[in-house]
Amino acid sequence: MTFSPDSPRTTTLVIGAGGRHGGTGSHVVRRLREHHHAVRVLVRADDERAQHLRALGAQIVVGDLLDRRTLDAAVRDADTVYFTYPVAPGIVQAAANLASAIRHAETTPRLVVMSMAVSAPDNPSGLGRAQWAAEQVLSWAGLEPTILRIKALFYENIVLLHAGSIRESGSFANSFGDAAVPWISGLDAADLAVAALTDPARYPRGTTLYPQGATVHSHVEIAALIEAETGTPVRYTSIPASQWQRELEALAHNGTEPSVNPAMAQHISAIGALFSQLPSAPPGDTTALTEAIGRSPQTFAEFLREHGHQFVAAPSR
Repeated sequence: MTFSPDSPRTTTLVIGAGGRHGGTGSHVVRRLREHHHAVRVLVRADDERAQHLRALGAQIVVGDLLDRRTLDAAVRDADTVYFTYPVAPGIVQAAANLASAIRHAETTPRLVVMSMAVSAPDNPSGLGRAQWAAEQVLSWAGLEPTILRIKALFYENIVLLHAGSIRESGSFANSFGDAAVPWISGLDAADLAVAALTDPARYPRGTTLYPQGATVHSHVEIAALIEAETGTPVRYTSIPASQWQRELEALAHNGTEPSVNPAMAQHISAIGALFSQLPSAPPGDTTALTEAIGRSPQTFAEFLREHGHQFVAAPSR
């Protein structure tokens, strides 16, 4: 990854640095600060996550993408903007508010959008359709976003969606079936975003790119990898999308996993069903990812060495 020389007047606004799903925003902040770039972060609350970002040297601005009145200070004099949104409803309004604030500031920052491959007007995922509409809004506003539609799921999905079940029963289920699925770590996706933010010649305005993942695994293989790391048997079961959606909605309803919401439940169960019907595995290109981020991408086995403890039940007292 190539970092351009920093300028005291160059500021990157990072939106979504407090997100928990994949955590790309906080990774982007850390990587930019490691190379002495000036970073401003939009947060909804000045909480402990904001304090952590402040400790990295980021300027903190409190605001809400869903409240246009709070965004002027965030976008003022920003030279580049990183925009990612939770796997949750609201992205179209958020994009419209961001576009309005930037146009009101009469600036022309480079805008990099973290997106997903299912961003399309006719995708079975409601969030995929909303992501596409949000990108259209940013383009219609004349912001010429550079869009990274990552063609992979985050490793972190396995922790978010299945670690609890694996801890409790040694098993997990979803609607992906036997499909081979492309994967990437949140860290590697963040480094792709940093490359796009700092290398405008390679990632020009107004382009939509489809970076591929680091590896391809079915969920049966994922189960085997978790078992090998933890030494505890793990079993995967395929279930219909409608059943998995109901189970995730129940998690959202009872608050077992606060990052899961009904829109996410519909999104990921629909994506699982879509993958289960593919005739073959999507192609991978580790070479291109390695070149883009300047190092070998993280494998799922390496991810498990850091996060394997989350799949193991706490010893009873």
